[in-house]
Formats: sequence, C-alpha cells, structure tokens
Amino acid sequence: MDIVFVVACALIDADGRVLITQRPEGKPMAGLWEFPGGKIEAGETPEGALLRELSEELGIDTESACLAPLTFASHRYDDFHLVMPLFVCRKWRGTVRPLEGQALKWVAARKLRDYPMPAADMPLIAPLIELL
Repeated sequence: MDIVFVVACALIDADGRVLITQRPEGKPMAGLWEFPGGKIEAGETPEGALLRELSEELGIDTESACLAPLTFASHRYDDFHLVMPLFVCRKWRGTVRPLEGQALKWVAARKLRDYPMPAADMPLIAPLIELL
C-alpha cells in the first residue's frame, strides 16, 4: 500500500475563525470540506509544500516561521495510507481568494464538525478547538 504525504494548514483570521475549502467537482472526494494544503512533492519539506500550496490555491504568501505545527493525521483509505501534518498560520500577505474554483468558508473551530470532511481531517478538529 502506498503512503501519501500531504500537508494542511489551519489559517486563522483575526476573529479566530478557521478557513476550510470545498473540494471541487471532478476531484476525489468532491464536495467535502478540508483544510487547505496538498501533496508534498519530491525534495520538498512540509513547510515548503505548504507555502507553495497556499500561494497556488489561495493567492497568499507567508513564511515558514509563521507556520506552527499543531498535530497530524495518519489515516488508511482503501487504496493508500495518508500522513498529513497540520500547521497553524495566523499571519500572511494578500487576500485569501479561491484560485482553483473551490468554495471557501471561515468557520469557528467548534462548528467544523458541521461540515462533511474527509475521514483523515476529522481527528484534526479537536486540537483546533482546544487551541482556539
């Protein structure tokens, strides 16, 4: 079974809300809500992958020093095993906007369970609630 390494970010705004994005039609798990991020490419660090993904997906820039590791998920899907560190980021440049056609929502951490999410994302919610 392949192990897939991805990285995710809990962007937290000035009101303490967390950004989630909806997987667009045509992608696996379309319609589910998730934390922004993506695959870690060969030779990339998790932080480097996240800086790239935030720029590509949301049009924002930040620094590795602004990414604080919070927790991680390790989840077995039917055809692969996913390992996903979750970083928290409260400081970035630019305005968050959906560059890949995805829906965006700023949500209070305690309301995250109200949104259907991939199974791997669900264990990441409790540490966010504790943090916020």
